[in-house]
This record gives sequence, structure tokens and C-alpha cells, in this order.
Amino acid sequence: MSTPPGCDIEALADDAWLLRFGDRIDARLNLQVHALAARLQANKPHWLRDLVPAFASLGVFFDPHVDPAHVHAELLALLGSNDSGDYAAIAMPAQSRTVEIPVAYGGEFGPDLAAAATELGLTQEQLIARHVDGDYTVAMIGFAPGFPYLAGLDPALALPRLATPRARVAAGSVAIGGAQTGIYPRESPGGWRLLGRTPRVLFDPTRATPSLLLPGDRVKFVAIDADCFADYGE
Repeated sequence: MSTPPGCDIEALADDAWLLRFGDRIDARLNLQVHALAARLQANKPHWLRDLVPAFASLGVFFDPHVDPAHVHAELLALLGSNDSGDYAAIAMPAQSRTVEIPVAYGGEFGPDLAAAATELGLTQEQLIARHVDGDYTVAMIGFAPGFPYLAGLDPALALPRLATPRARVAAGSVAIGGAQTGIYPRESPGGWRLLGRTPRVLFDPTRATPSLLLPGDRVKFVAIDADCFADYGE
């Protein structure tokens, strides 16, 4: 069976196939990724071990004792169940969670807010308001454990990354990098523009689900007073 149009399947490892829907950041492609992941999770094939969604691809990890050709054939059959190539039509994702993320914007929490607002021709208050108003979805987790790449940033708020990345970005920093917004789950180097910081812990390996945010989740930012930052723990 040949691969249906709109999706390529390639070997990722001895126990993994990569389903590639495109090579760009696109909300429709990401929806297709999450829709197919939801369909696989619902079907619960006996060989499935893990699914790793990215912007335009889906890593499918399977039991290494199962013949890869068998898994490949089942994936082709699933993809072939929709002749249009619009795989989001196969099955829409289950109702996603909405996770509220409190953010203290500006000052020591968001050292790039003032410069970013000036660059965008906005006041700091306008930039905060427009960032909070965004309808965000976790497109993928990457870069560091628990780091959410969030789709849905207002295109008018896109900002280039810093010419020289910082050696240290505080855990919880909420930032813009290009046409995306994201949250640093732990202290690390980084070159995104820092608008604020959340007190919520994005990744904790001792939790039953270590990552606070998962692919497909919706995110709602809520501006909080910097003086109350410590009151918004887990």
C-alpha cells in the first residue's frame, strides 16, 4: 500500500516511525498531528508504546518485538481511511484541557517587556493585554523537558530572538521568540524576549505527570501583580 497524499512515513528508529505532514509551522498541520495522535490513543493498538507530536510530524514508538512492517501497514491503513489527505477529519482530538498560567509581567520578571513594547509601537500595558488575550494551544513540547511551544500568538506581536542569547533565563519565564510564545520550565540559556514569569512549575519529575502542559492543551495567560507572585504556587 502506498503512502496517502499529504503524509510521508519514514523510519525514525528500529522501534519508531515518523509521520511527516509538512515542513512548516502551520496551525492546520498541527491540528492534523494531534487528531491522528488522538485516533491512535483511542484505538490503543497493542504495539503502541509512545506518541511524540511535533509541529508537523508525529513520532510513533512501538513494541520492538513487533514487526515494523506490521506497524507500518496499520499506520497506512489508518491514514488511508481519509482519501482527502485532511487527516484532521479522521478524528478530531478529544476535548482539550485549558490550563491557566498566571504571569507577572515586566520589571525583574520580564526584563524585555519595555524594549519589546517600544519595538512593536505599543505601550507596555497594550502589549500585556494583547499577549493575555491570545488563544494559545500547546503545539509541541521540546527544547527542554516541559517547554511548551505555543501556537496562537498574535502575528503583530512577533519579535526576533535576541542577537546574543542570555546565559541564564529564570525558570517560569514567559517569552516571545519569532512568531511563537513559550515558557521556560527551568533555568537555562535562552534568546527569546522575556515578557514576564509564572510561579507555576512547568516540569517536576516527581509528579505523576511531570509536565504541567501537554501537546494539545489550551493555555490562558492571566496577568497578576508582581507583589502577589509568591502567592500563586502549585
